[in-house]
Amino acid sequence: MSFEYSPFKFLRNLARSREIVGVLLRHGFDDLIERIGLKRYLQWGKRLFSQRDPAADSHSTPERIRQALEDLGPTFIKFGQVISTRPDLVPEDVIEELSHLQERVPPFPGEEAIRLVEAELHRPIDVLFAEFDPEPLAAGSLGQVHRARHFDGTLLAIKIRRPHVERDIERDLSLMQEIALLIERQIPESQVFDPIGLVQHFQRTIRREINFLREARTMEQFRRLYRNDPNLLVPRVYEDLTTSAVLTMEFVDGCRPNDLDKVREYGLDPCVIAAAGARLYMKQVFDLGIFHGDPHPGNMRIMPNGTIALIDYGMIGFLDDEKRELLVDLIIAVSKSDVQLAMRSVQNLGQPSRPLDHSLLRIDIQDFVETYYGITLEQLKVGRMLQDFVQILSTHGLRCPGDLMLLIRATVTLEGVGRGLDPKFNMAGELAPFVEGLVKRRYDPRRVAGKMAQDIKTLAMTFHSMPMSLARTFDKLSRDDLKIQLEHRSLDRLISEFDRSSNRVVVALVVASLVVSSSLIIRTSSTTPWISVPVFALSGMLGIWLIYGVLRSGRL
Repeated sequence: MSFEYSPFKFLRNLARSREIVGVLLRHGFDDLIERIGLKRYLQWGKRLFSQRDPAADSHSTPERIRQALEDLGPTFIKFGQVISTRPDLVPEDVIEELSHLQERVPPFPGEEAIRLVEAELHRPIDVLFAEFDPEPLAAGSLGQVHRARHFDGTLLAIKIRRPHVERDIERDLSLMQEIALLIERQIPESQVFDPIGLVQHFQRTIRREINFLREARTMEQFRRLYRNDPNLLVPRVYEDLTTSAVLTMEFVDGCRPNDLDKVREYGLDPCVIAAAGARLYMKQVFDLGIFHGDPHPGNMRIMPNGTIALIDYGMIGFLDDEKRELLVDLIIAVSKSDVQLAMRSVQNLGQPSRPLDHSLLRIDIQDFVETYYGITLEQLKVGRMLQDFVQILSTHGLRCPGDLMLLIRATVTLEGVGRGLDPKFNMAGELAPFVEGLVKRRYDPRRVAGKMAQDIKTLAMTFHSMPMSLARTFDKLSRDDLKIQLEHRSLDRLISEFDRSSNRVVVALVVASLVVSSSLIIRTSSTTPWISVPVFALSGMLGIWLIYGVLRSGRL
């Protein structure tokens, strides 16, 4: 997907555009606003007299980014939470600060929740449920959860999307696209952070989250995959009571994994729970290729019988066979001190955003391999190793797939949950059997034969289509219809600068001619001062304004 800049999106959402610019100015990002040309959307009074908050100077840049996102509301808070999963693009100090983002969103009234449910399901609330509690159990930026009871007596959890949240998110996404495009166009050094790519990644994530039908399908998929595994409980979804804005599921009781007293009260061993949780997660990643993307304590419940329940399936990641095998190759390379294999794995996992210095990359990878080679499983910290891997990607401008970054973040989170249950918890011990299993499957004769057959089929199709492709090329060549597309990078910026310079020259010539002509009229005629003097004064003011604009742009 590519973005095309359209100022009409700012004008169509002028009030929100002004609010965004005002918040950025208040938090000390006036230089950014000036460079990308957004100050024009402020009202004239604010444009002339707006000042940054003096308190902004006492905060670091990451703190000001977090504060600005919080002030801009739910969509931007979610954006901060999502980009905090991209340590390959976002600096470490910014990610650390974004982890403190807080959603200050009050719950909407219970009467409004009932109205929304009735509108979505087209029936009165007392026909839909035997009981419905108007007091929410929990509230977030996208929706809130209410308890209800089915007519068969089953306790239910009803997740209801906030009113108008989809409209507000689409409006903000539209403006984010334009801001990202302006930043990448006007600030070339920002391209290392891939602003457009970050916004595209966020678009996919947030649209998944606000579509509760997608979450319901994911939950049903997890139920099928784990139907014979007693260690994981996936809440049942009531499809006849579910729409894109209302999700009805089985209510899951139990305690959070960080409530150790309750876990022990159930008669469970926290160490066993930690190991079981790690095995469940490794199965998702290495066996199934689909994993829960946000396994923090709030999204997990420990049942009295020791079963682990996962709730909130809005953030899900996928790993295809190729990425799983590359990840395993990296682990094998570390275990065997194979720098060459590690180098290939890193280059295949990351997409370069700038020319790659292979010698420096090899030095960093060799240092990475030597750091972790020979460490026993009991001592290995998987989360720390993955974070060091991401640091290499970031240093060398290698962009990693979003799902892999989500996996790394989720692994670090899960390792923290495990250590909360068991201070001696080590994920590497649970990881090893799954890596060994994947390696065995890789060399399974049936799998190798199937892959060879697929490669031969692809090659045959390529050869089959080659004559037709050559024929079309020669046909265009014979008709002088062969076209080659060339892309001149930064040409738009050059044209924009040339256009701005031309406008300044034109204004300067007009101002100069007005000054000279009005001066001559004042000197030679005393009958028309009421025309010549105001024109002279206006010309002088325009001249001062032009000089001020040139000086302010820093391009004198």
